[in-house]
Amino acid sequence: MSSIPAVSRAIRLLRVLAAHPGPVPAAVLARDLGLPRSTVYHLLAVLEADAIVVHLPEARAYGLGVGAFELGSAYLRNDPLERLARPLLARLVEQTGCTAHLGVLHGRETLYLVKEQPSRPVPLVTDVGVRLPAHLTAVGRAMLCALPRAQVRALFPQRESFVDRTGNGPHTPIELREVLAVEAARGWAEEDGEVTQGMASVAAAVRDYGQRPIAAVGCTFPSSLVVARERAMLAQTVRSTAERLSRRLAGRREVSPIS
Repeated sequence: MSSIPAVSRAIRLLRVLAAHPGPVPAAVLARDLGLPRSTVYHLLAVLEADAIVVHLPEARAYGLGVGAFELGSAYLRNDPLERLARPLLARLVEQTGCTAHLGVLHGRETLYLVKEQPSRPVPLVTDVGVRLPAHLTAVGRAMLCALPRAQVRALFPQRESFVDRTGNGPHTPIELREVLAVEAARGWAEEDGEVTQGMASVAAAVRDYGQRPIAAVGCTFPSSLVVARERAMLAQTVRSTAERLSRRLAGRREVSPIS
């Protein structure tokens, strides 16, 4: 088995293990990967030697080992999401003149991780570390509209799940589903006066290799300064930035044009 195909197969194997809620028999791994069992056993033996996977004899199956945990912990310590996002958000500010944010879902809330501002910033509540109701923020809804409906229902099961700030925005599960359906269809989210009166935002989801939303990029601006057509154009710029960040997180390098 040559080294490069072996590495690719090992990565695929680890992703299959990570996708399962519990230990996975070698036969199931071979089936899901479309590989001979002998090849799968060889890959497992190499990964087991470095504690990346662990064999569970009673279950006759394999799971992720402490080595995988160490790699994941190192990933978190390095803050790759924020490091990769910051220069893209700075560029987004240069392009639009708006305040740019990166946020993630934290339960029913949007947690802001990065904030980049223009030279003349507008005071906003969305500082780094701030949490706001996800159903009211464009960044939050950009992620919510990319989630399975069952997951959204679990997050917002009833009217009491909804927090109000300005009187604007969805107040019930039905209203939220209707808003998310529109935003999912067009590929970006928008809020106007739902977080702060007189301020609006547009946002788009950042996705992992499985197309799951792991974060969102957004721009915030005074409502009176950006009309509907300009908002749609701004949203496409934001969406392009989110797609670039998705590619970076997936390890797909951008090719610079040859001059």
